[in-house]
Amino acid sequence: MKLPSILLAVAGLAGAAVHADAEGLVAIPALQGRGATSPWAGQRVATQGTVTLVTGDGFFLQDPAGDGDPLTSDGIRVRAGHVPGLAAGRRVRVTGTVAELAPEAARERAAAGRTTTVLTSAGAVRVAGAGAPVAAVDVDLQAEAEGGLERYEGMLVRLAGPLTVSDPHALGRFGQLILSAGGRLEAPTHRHPPGPQARALARDNARRRIVLDEGSLQPNPPAVPYLGEGGTVRAGDRVEAVTGVLDEGPGAPGAGASGGYRIHPAVPPRFVRAHARTAAPAAVGGNVKVAVFNLQNYFTTFSDGRTADGRAGQGCTRGGQRSAADCRGAGSLGEFRRQQAKLVAALRAIDADVVGLVEIENNGPVAVQNLVDALNAAMGAGTYAAVPDPPATGTDAIKVAMIHKPRVLGRVGAARADASPVHDRPPLAQAFSFGEGGERFTVVVGHFKSKRCEAAAGADADLGDGQGCHNGRRVRQAQAVADFLDTAAAAAGTAGVLLVGDLNAHPQEDPAQVLAARGYVDVAARHVPPPGHTYVFGGEAGRLDHAWADAALAARVSGAAVWHINADEPAALDYRLAYRQPACAACAPDLYRPGPFRASDHDPVIVGLALRRGATR
Repeated sequence: MKLPSILLAVAGLAGAAVHADAEGLVAIPALQGRGATSPWAGQRVATQGTVTLVTGDGFFLQDPAGDGDPLTSDGIRVRAGHVPGLAAGRRVRVTGTVAELAPEAARERAAAGRTTTVLTSAGAVRVAGAGAPVAAVDVDLQAEAEGGLERYEGMLVRLAGPLTVSDPHALGRFGQLILSAGGRLEAPTHRHPPGPQARALARDNARRRIVLDEGSLQPNPPAVPYLGEGGTVRAGDRVEAVTGVLDEGPGAPGAGASGGYRIHPAVPPRFVRAHARTAAPAAVGGNVKVAVFNLQNYFTTFSDGRTADGRAGQGCTRGGQRSAADCRGAGSLGEFRRQQAKLVAALRAIDADVVGLVEIENNGPVAVQNLVDALNAAMGAGTYAAVPDPPATGTDAIKVAMIHKPRVLGRVGAARADASPVHDRPPLAQAFSFGEGGERFTVVVGHFKSKRCEAAAGADADLGDGQGCHNGRRVRQAQAVADFLDTAAAAAGTAGVLLVGDLNAHPQEDPAQVLAARGYVDVAARHVPPPGHTYVFGGEAGRLDHAWADAALAARVSGAAVWHINADEPAALDYRLAYRQPACAACAPDLYRPGPFRASDHDPVIVGLALRRGATR
């Protein structure tokens, strides 16, 4: 039947004779075919159906009757730009070229060999009246075999729930959430040692994971979707079901879901807060608190070449060279003030007696003292003091550092650094006394090599065991720091030693097992309820931030906690000004608030110690 048109653009139907009907139309299931690619790829065809969803670059079209074959999809994505009069539920006839696209640009990177069947160069779009209704097909992610979603590509589906938010990182920048069936996704080597069980969990995670995309197929949506209570949506929140069009495409860059499946909602999903924010971390008992906090690059020199004290034309030092390009934190004074306000709010609520700081600018005492001054302005003069740097702080643009409450803990001797050349961010050790004549202990702060694959080769290449790149380097760093721990407490004359830091390794990975084999106790594993994650990547939650005690100090640990203020929150809440109003007029409004949430990308770890107190000052 010929469709009466509201809008008509005339084009030929070249290449559409084979298997077309009397009007030259090819049914959508025939375009999709049974395989991963279309048998009509490269040909110009005409087809028709009912619109199920309008996107930023076209629409999704579905044959409401289908062909009865469960192995062929009844829907297809059409790239047509803006079409006046187009809406979900309308009948459409369209002419275009069948293409298999490896999703384009940084926004759309497909895994090798994975493509999406798309009708492109749509030169003729006829929009008619109401089309035959399309019923959503029920899909259970947990029941689908690997690759089983291919048969629903481009179709209207209903994903059975409950579904859990596993990663909200890309919500503001790309309008995406990573959802998972069967609860949150856990990093495989957080739960299992590298090997068969970890690989099996990785496969299960991939099968259970899907990206919820807001549907515009454009970066920087003008409104951040899905926000709920407190102006956020948190990892751990749930939705009963999602109805929308299934598409094969990417998660956002860095979200770890590139080349997987995504769903564009046809009905707005309603999330329920299942993972509440808290105003402060859980109590850890004892009478001394030690915390570790990865600050996500606290730099007082900015990437615009300016500094917090007003100088211009400056840079950051890495490998003996100075450049503004090596400044990794705030891009301007305005961003820095927002970053500082969040970190001060978080550290004030933690209220630890010692804090190991990770990812702070390696510029002598400047950045650390700047943070101490801001804390003391908020908490009272003299509340915190910086531990002076040892002679060597490494060659990286960032370093580890330590601050403490001098009214509670006195420093015993000078700080020491692990001199092993395996470190470019040397671990830092400082001994403390709990009051004059009180019990002594040593805190060591470390930051191991990241999992990123720059310059990774040989034993440092990604071996496919779930530990990422540079695992060999991290193992050597763990061995060196274990030697350092063995001597640090004895050299300071203290009763015990506590290693805190970002080891860039999950608890079941080789570097952590080096520490366990040397007799050190994983304090968070012993005292924090599972999963106790501090970081989320690609939807998988795991603990990269650690606290390890020797046997003497482990006996004095009264408790431990992870405060989930960062890893479970959207990056859109952080201090940055890019990709939001007013810096980007077409982007979403600024969601920044000066409280502790999304102060960093890592969650802090807090440890309580029950020590013998000496005389107070």
